[in-house]
Amino acid sequence: MNTVNDLWRAACQRIDTLDARLLLLHIAGCSHAQLIASPERTLLPAQARCLAELVERRADGEPLAYLLGTAGFYGLEFLVTPAVLIPRPETERLVEQALQQLPAGNGPRILDLGTGSGIIAIALAKHRPDARVVAVDVSAAALDIARHNAARHAVDVEFLLGDWYTPLPGRRFQLIVANPPYVADGDPHLQRNGLPFEPSLALTGGVTNADGLTCLRTIVDGAPAHLAPGGWLLLEHGYDQAAAVRALLNDRGFDAVHTWPDINGIERVSGGCRVDALAG
Repeated sequence: MNTVNDLWRAACQRIDTLDARLLLLHIAGCSHAQLIASPERTLLPAQARCLAELVERRADGEPLAYLLGTAGFYGLEFLVTPAVLIPRPETERLVEQALQQLPAGNGPRILDLGTGSGIIAIALAKHRPDARVVAVDVSAAALDIARHNAARHAVDVEFLLGDWYTPLPGRRFQLIVANPPYVADGDPHLQRNGLPFEPSLALTGGVTNADGLTCLRTIVDGAPAHLAPGGWLLLEHGYDQAAAVRALLNDRGFDAVHTWPDINGIERVSGGCRVDALAG
């Protein structure tokens, strides 16, 4: 039978009950309360087949967000596909700190490097509608998703295709933010928690990244030429990379270098400001 109750029981034998419920709601197109009120409701055969396929994919480790096609971040819902990373709660710390560092009024210029699905740029634009936000990514497929998400949330973000600062000659910003690839080559975590399904380019950077710092170095090195006087650079990084990132910032002449913990108390975001406007 294709009743809600039967399909629910079958799904729970293969995957976590919460995941089963979310997939069932997704396929049935109704609320949890409606499903509870009508457990004998029958789904169409095509719906039942689609649910069974999604359950098997989830049982094989594919992230739930890719199966549902959406993920929440900073109170907003975003389209996600395997072309982009799935938003993580710890990245919200980067947005929170960015909003604190932005100057009040006067249309601050913000740059989001490696924007992916656009979550950081869009969250900042949503909370600071006066800001002029630019977002860069090397993946055209990721930028397509980001543009869709910007339209979905009715924010104005300038999206540029390119490698880090390449499409930004001569442009300066009051704030540069980035959640770049920071996973080292061969890290065992790459084979866990659904990461094999996420784009490797966004995890390791698609370059030799023996210590996970390759992209972080590139961003820090290029930032002075693209920061306005007093501008801030804020970077998300790995759980064990805070000291190394602070050293990069200090070596490049940044002031007020500091690290902020994420929701789990892990050092997650480091940054600093440039008092002068010297390039190079």
